[in-house]
Amino acid sequence: MLNMSTPSELKSPCVTRNGMVKLPPSQPNGLGSASITKGTPAAKNRLCQSSSVPSILPPPPSSLPYHHHHHLDVPGMPHAAAPLLASDLEPGMPLVGLKPSLRQPPPLTLPKPMVLERQLVLDEKLLNRLLWYFTTAEKCVLAQVCKTWRKVLYQPKFWEGVTPILHAKELYTLLPNGEKEFVSLQAFALRGFQSFCLVGVSDLDICEFIDNYPLSKKGVRSVSLKRSTITDAGLEGYTTHTLRLHSCWEITNHGVVNMVHSLPNLTALSLSGCSKITDDGVELVAENLRKLRSLDLSWCPRITDMALEYIACDLHKLEELVLDSLCIVSSFRCVRITDTGLGYLSTMSSLRSLYLRWCCQVQDFGLQHLFGMRSLRLLSLAGCPLLTTTGLSGLIQLHELEELELTNCPGATAELFKYYSQHLPHCMVIE
Repeated sequence: MLNMSTPSELKSPCVTRNGMVKLPPSQPNGLGSASITKGTPAAKNRLCQSSSVPSILPPPPSSLPYHHHHHLDVPGMPHAAAPLLASDLEPGMPLVGLKPSLRQPPPLTLPKPMVLERQLVLDEKLLNRLLWYFTTAEKCVLAQVCKTWRKVLYQPKFWEGVTPILHAKELYTLLPNGEKEFVSLQAFALRGFQSFCLVGVSDLDICEFIDNYPLSKKGVRSVSLKRSTITDAGLEGYTTHTLRLHSCWEITNHGVVNMVHSLPNLTALSLSGCSKITDDGVELVAENLRKLRSLDLSWCPRITDMALEYIACDLHKLEELVLDSLCIVSSFRCVRITDTGLGYLSTMSSLRSLYLRWCCQVQDFGLQHLFGMRSLRLLSLAGCPLLTTTGLSGLIQLHELEELELTNCPGATAELFKYYSQHLPHCMVIE
């Protein structure tokens, strides 16, 4: 948990596999309660390092009467180069070290060097350059330093590629009368967030989010729902290009009808773990969402070869198809995907990534259908027990293959990997 009460309490955040950083409930400055994930691997690595957020420390005793200045240590600037005065702090924030007096303190006359330093640390042109070098978590803290810093940091350019993670319990505040009020999302809108991940939400939560987020009708391009109780009704009424429904068990084919009519411009769709979706639901997707480039049907045990035929016939722009499941429970594996289904997929000239993990009915004969797919760059056959060394050796015909995953595949032998190193020298083979 990242405590945002004062910068000095900042701890190095513990980042998950997806690079998520947890933030606490809303603060008076308008920051919403959210986790934040940064899209680039470099940024994820920085989040794992010890925080470099500048700390506010008291300087040596000053000769100036009645005042105790706070200095901000900024990388690349002199240690004493940033006094923040009361006039620039948040309204109502107490001054540390201010002695009570019945008299009005005399006007403060700053020495010329200090005036220049204050102008420097509040120079927006300088801040626009300097603040680029901080991580996402650090920017959240630095935005609380003063109004000027927040004004600069709340520009959308500082938050591109960042996805806030909102949990259902964090979307409401409890009023004195016991009623719940939806939190303000204005701070998120100011930073121009175009994607959100909502965890544990219901249909009502979705409606409240749409009504309260100022950019929901025109600016949100990606919505990811995880472990949510959303039903078919919750899939109506918002526009986006990416929709990920992870383990939303209550979604049925009727919900897919609502989705395809409400979101005709989808380019990426995940129905992973939506176990009630059948081939009929996939047919609706294929017929109505012709712009799809990525489709995830993992953990969908009711999907069969028929669904793959619908996909091959209608989704001519599809570049990524995920049919796998890493679940050890056999009922969740794609046991109904067979060699026939791979025959349908072999006609898709645009497909670049194909995941067939734990499709345990696929055999050498079906694998031969893939040998002519020259556009494939990534292929996963992990956990396919019926594939033999002989069948797998034919994959050397995919000369443009860049990544091949064969973990937990009995047919993958040491001799086969040596064979690949000779005939697929540019392909990374995952054993």
